[in-house]
Amino acid sequence: MADVMTPEQRSRCMAAIKGKNTKPEMIVRKYLFSRGLRYRVNNRKLPGSPDIVLKKYKTVVFIDGCFWHGHEGCKYYQLPKTNVDFWRHKIAMNIARDYANSVDLRLAGWKVIRVWECDIKTKAKREETLERLYHAIVRTERKPSAYESTPSSASIAAEPSTPYSDKKI
Repeated sequence: MADVMTPEQRSRCMAAIKGKNTKPEMIVRKYLFSRGLRYRVNNRKLPGSPDIVLKKYKTVVFIDGCFWHGHEGCKYYQLPKTNVDFWRHKIAMNIARDYANSVDLRLAGWKVIRVWECDIKTKAKREETLERLYHAIVRTERKPSAYESTPSSASIAAEPSTPYSDKKI
């Protein structure tokens, strides 16, 4: 079946698809900021340019669109009826790239969290998803461990002790 749009119309339509600052991203960022978390966005120095980078917690968050990242079983992920092979290949490559970026980030010591667009889209799921996201982030905070000294180790000295005297030498 032929495309119902002219090449110029199709080009304008595809160019309008945003890759950054999408509505789901803005919802997540606004929520995290309101909870007191500070972050950077789209850090190009990290694999995959994560949507949100929380350096303090060594955590990155990706907000993935269900269609573009192949969310199986989701109502928002349905392959177009035309050019199916192209779309199947494109989405498979996106999934492979996402996996490779996640592996690279984990190997570098980052915690990777992925949030699906459908979990943010409806108000019913949004609150629960955002709350779980917040707790998943703050649980990763590294707390300093206290030095423990036992009573027996506190009295050990390198040399035998000698009593002090008030005599001047």
